[in-house]
Order: sequence, then C-alpha cells, then structure tokens
Amino acid sequence: MPESAPVVYEQPLNERMRTFLRLEFLYTQAIYHSEMPSAWSTRAAVASLLEILAITARSDSRTEVLKELERHVNILKEYQSKTGVDPSRLKSLMSNLVNLRNDLSTVGGNFMGPLRDSEFLSAIKHRSAIPGGTCDFDLPDYSYWLNRPPEVRSAEFESWLTLIRPLCDSIAELLWLTRQNTHRKSEIAVGGVFQLQFERESPCQLVRITLPADTDLFPEISGNQHRCTVRFLNWTDATRRPIHVEVDVPFILTCCA
Repeated sequence: MPESAPVVYEQPLNERMRTFLRLEFLYTQAIYHSEMPSAWSTRAAVASLLEILAITARSDSRTEVLKELERHVNILKEYQSKTGVDPSRLKSLMSNLVNLRNDLSTVGGNFMGPLRDSEFLSAIKHRSAIPGGTCDFDLPDYSYWLNRPPEVRSAEFESWLTLIRPLCDSIAELLWLTRQNTHRKSEIAVGGVFQLQFERESPCQLVRITLPADTDLFPEISGNQHRCTVRFLNWTDATRRPIHVEVDVPFILTCCA
C-alpha cells in the first residue's frame, strides 16, 4: 500500500489571509459539488456560492486582491536582475499574475451584482438562515430547479461561477505563491507546546503545521503577526473532548511570507 500523504494544518495570521482562505475553501467546495449530478450536491454547491457572496459583501475583497496581485508582480520583477533564476518560468508567473489582474480590473466593482440581485438566489439565502428552511414546501421553485436535468443545473451554475471566477482564481494563485514563499524546518513541541516569535524584518502571513497521516494528534494554533502558539491535542473520539498531550511532539513548521 502506498504511504499516506502527511496532513497539513494552516493558520492565517491576518484578516486578509483569513478571508482568502475561506474564499478558497468555499470556491473549491462549490466546484467539487457542482460537478456531481446529484441534486443534493447541487444544494451544497449553491450553499457554498451563497457563503461566498456573504463574505464578499462584508469587505472590498476585489480591491484587496488587486493590491496583492500588484505587490506580487513587483516582487517578481525584482528577480529579473538576479542570477540563478529561470527566466522562462519567471515570465510565465508574471504573465499569469498580470492576466489575472487585468481580468479582475476589467469586470468592475459590481461584478457580483447579477448574483446579489437575483430574486431566486436571494430567496434561497433568506430561507437558508432557518433550520431546514430550504425544504421543498418552503421553496417550490428551488425544488423545481433541483429536479431539472443535471446538465441544465450544471450549465446554469457554471454561469454563476463565471461571475466570481476572476476573484476566486486570483485568490487561488495568490495563496499558491504564498505557500511557495516559505521557510520550512523540523521542530519539536516540548511538552506538547511550541511558541514562535516573528521578526519584523521577516513578516509571516500563514503558518503551516505538517504531521504524519497516521498520528492521532492535531494542533491547536493561535497567533498574529507578532507571535504564534501551537498546542498539540490527542483525538480520542467524538464523545470526549481532545486531551492536551504533555510529551514532546516532532513536526514540520512552515512559515509563509
């Protein structure tokens, strides 16, 4: 049997990174369920889409993403004059960022307007706040739509995804670059606790903890741009609370700038 891949736990250290990770999670979830023919999967995809709309309504995510795209383009430009850099690879990365920036700029500030103005989606959003509120008898039009052929539902949902794709694809690329810009090293949490202080000259946006797939431990991570604390807990089962371990725990720490 092939060895299972290690498990990675991530902790964002600023509000922008928290928002990006949540949007990446919801976008991935929406795409996954949208590709399934089941009406139950379509429900899950729509729920993810509505959560994306809720998150982006609270802040100007588009402006934040455009700023980050510009920042990364400028960082990559600095590598053009450095030795040991693959020029074709660098050109490809910069071209991808510039294209994403142009696409997101072109759609304008109200690119999600058709989704927010949709009475159909607004009704689902309103009823979703009630436990079980999207039952067939609550939203007969939603029930009718869910009972349409899978290819019809898929095509309509794809048209909705097309509207949020410039934002979400940009976030996915930014997070990929952030995860690549790392300092990775082996550490030991003495007595199950590990504390990390960040230097002002070396800011960190995202902490990643890597553990073996077969371990029964998981990390509880808290922190900000100045410091971070990791506590390891032992999973027993769903009927009991996890227990803090007091043994030394080896793990891989990755700090992403």
